[in-house]
Amino acid sequence: MTDTNSPTAPAATVTPDRADSPSSRSHVRWAPLRGIPLERRLQMLAVCTWIFMLFVCLVVFAYCFTLPFLWPLLIAYITFLFVDKAPENGGRRFDWPRRWKIWNYFVDYFPVKLIKEHDLDASGNYVFGYHPHGIISMGAFANFATEATGFSDKFPGIIPSLLTLASNFRLPLYRDVILSLGVASVSRHSCETILSSGPGRSIVIVIGGAAESLSARPGIADLTLKRRLGFIRLAIKHQASLVPVFSFGENDLYEQFDNEKGSTVYQLQKRMQALLGFTMPLFHARGIFNYDVGIIPFRHPITTVVGTPIPVPKLEKGQLEPSQQQLVAVQEEYIKGLEAIYNKYKDTYAKDRKQDLRIVD
Repeated sequence: MTDTNSPTAPAATVTPDRADSPSSRSHVRWAPLRGIPLERRLQMLAVCTWIFMLFVCLVVFAYCFTLPFLWPLLIAYITFLFVDKAPENGGRRFDWPRRWKIWNYFVDYFPVKLIKEHDLDASGNYVFGYHPHGIISMGAFANFATEATGFSDKFPGIIPSLLTLASNFRLPLYRDVILSLGVASVSRHSCETILSSGPGRSIVIVIGGAAESLSARPGIADLTLKRRLGFIRLAIKHQASLVPVFSFGENDLYEQFDNEKGSTVYQLQKRMQALLGFTMPLFHARGIFNYDVGIIPFRHPITTVVGTPIPVPKLEKGQLEPSQQQLVAVQEEYIKGLEAIYNKYKDTYAKDRKQDLRIVD
């Protein structure tokens, strides 16, 4: 259920609208008012709902202050924000929100598909490493914060918690939405709390983070991984197997303006990352009512492959932290696992790649 290359093409000939990039066009093509199936309109609505969720939550929260009868509730809620430790203690997950119909439309927009390479033993814990980051990590959200791709059916007994920046939990109303979906803080305390809370409890970390988002471009899979050892240290200390996850198509959802290393744009983005903990790629894709300009992602398939778990070494008696040699050895196995996924599926799901997978930093 993907968009057509032409706004006027019949619905029966749908192909990814990633081909609708405006790079070779001098005009904006507007979406027709008629002739688009209701199913596709609902898919667009679902994606827009998620993209603008933060803005809507903040507007609703601000509007509530114009209603005096709500002030006691607002005071109680704001107080609650300061004392609520759920984001640091495993979240506040509910199964019902993860199964909302809207997420099915969200998944069908691209569409997103989840592939299982190996069964996971529900008696163990796991650290899922998600790659690549892309611009907004749409595949990570679809697969691990909702049940629209059937994660619980494919991996029974495994309860994943997608992790994000702690700053997201300071945003009123929005924080409660993502908490209900099982999202939690990526802080060390949060990770350790989840992995210590029982068998099957697992975390999903988008390893490349903000740095990797700056290199997210169609046809390219450059991963920021060489110096990322914290998730491996965490896995060893809690005896949680590492699971490499690669999403084909994640980097194809948006175009990004040139920001070569050393350029003024790149330096400003890195400075923003150092100050705020995140950065803002200069990106664009399509709009709600046009095919060439906007922040709505292109309709491009995302295929997420969950690889084979990688066991981690046990700490010796009296050893409190894993050694550098242990970290490097496990990292090498992890990278081999990622490369195995990529090489197995690249000719199927990355036919239009400009280059193969690279570990760049």
